[in-house]
Amino acid sequence: MTGPREPTVVGVANFNAAEDAAALRAAMKGFGTDEQAIIDILTTRSNAQRQEISKAFTREYGRDLIEDLKSELGGHFEDVIVALMLPPEEYLCKELNKCMEGLGTDESVLIEILCTRTKKEIADIVQAYERLYDRPLAEHMCSETSGDFRRLLTLIVTGARDEEAGVDPARAAECAQQLYDAGEAKWGTDEEVFNKILAHESFAQLRLIFEEYKNIAGRTIEQAIKSEVDGELKDAYSAIVECVENAGAWFAARLRDAVLGVGTDDARLVRVLTSRAEIDLATIKREYERLYDKTLRSELEQGETSGDYKRALVALLGPA
Repeated sequence: MTGPREPTVVGVANFNAAEDAAALRAAMKGFGTDEQAIIDILTTRSNAQRQEISKAFTREYGRDLIEDLKSELGGHFEDVIVALMLPPEEYLCKELNKCMEGLGTDESVLIEILCTRTKKEIADIVQAYERLYDRPLAEHMCSETSGDFRRLLTLIVTGARDEEAGVDPARAAECAQQLYDAGEAKWGTDEEVFNKILAHESFAQLRLIFEEYKNIAGRTIEQAIKSEVDGELKDAYSAIVECVENAGAWFAARLRDAVLGVGTDDARLVRVLTSRAEIDLATIKREYERLYDKTLRSELEQGETSGDYKRALVALLGPA
């Protein structure tokens, strides 16, 4: 991933899990709920701190914090708070499971989660998935996808990607040539070569490969993908390429679609803001403004979200 990955949520110093647990209990006890207190606490603590609060809550009150929150809150506001309370990999597993269960599969969610994560993040998700659903993620995914798209995702999920170690310029030139030969230089595209390189190489190595590609082909790998490939495979390749080059910009575009599309895509809004807050949401905010000449905060404030739900989302963006 290029550039520093800047979060908006880093947790608080002088953290006291028991105090936070008591404040949350007070916010939910008795008549009415103090939603603002819940927002103030949970959008500023790190996920590790929230897990501590959860333990303290059970220890002090013999109750399950997530269950209590669910019974007090509702709608998309509840979605945000529950997303924040789950360990990140468990939350993403829930989203993956939801997009594959039932009729049809939402490929865009598979792409958004699996094509943009590092090797370590994928490994955590894979482990958690089997623990939560008692079946391997790869197996569930294979039953819901097909063709080269399935093969690409399977390579990613089975941990084919190299660790982020050093880069090898000579090999980068070789891979770039292979991509060129498999795509633009021939009639039709050899997806197997694309799959292998895009799913195996580390993000740092891919960045070098894409630079070499431009030297060989005289145009970017994105341009090649858009003209050579279509459907969800194109979207998956593009997600990998764009996240290697500028993950902040890729997620900014997803958020823009979610806020300004026909009706708000709340599921995506909640997922991106909660799952990137501790990774690179500050970077995404900056890219959003650069690309669209509007701040993400103002788009959210003027968008169709409202009430506590809107306040929680805006709070995740950090100070104005």
